Amino acid sequence: MTHNFGLHFAQELGNRFGSPTDSWPASAEQVIPFFAIVVNALGTDDAAPWFEAARRAHQRVVTAEQNRAHHFGFAHHLDVETDAHQELTLPAVASFEATKALYEVTRRDAVDVDAFFECALRACSRGSGQPAGSPAAAAATV
Repeated sequence: MTHNFGLHFAQELGNRFGSPTDSWPASAEQVIPFFAIVVNALGTDDAAPWFEAARRAHQRVVTAEQNRAHHFGFAHHLDVETDAHQELTLPAVASFEATKALYEVTRRDAVDVDAFFECALRACSRGSGQPAGSPAAAAATV
């Protein structure tokens, strides 16, 4: 990995939640390695769209739950949004499994995982050579 995602992600978590000793969700420390797995497996350029797809999958789950509609869970929506089933490479499988794990950890902590995905998108755009107006950077500000 040519970009220090872990450091940038921690900085973005600090920007979002404040000091780590004061106000970070309990799951933050647990999910950092899972986010790093995705970035290490895919690289920052491909990790950003992956995190955007994961956000969409999460929104599909939230919408279905709000509407009390049947759905097949986050893993199914993640598979659809990322087309992970189309590319069964080791990086895709590692990213898929890491994303499922971080999602489950945050849901059990009653934290909106979208905040973590936002921080990950911002961290990917830091130092990755993407201009501030790039799609990944724009998605990070949504």
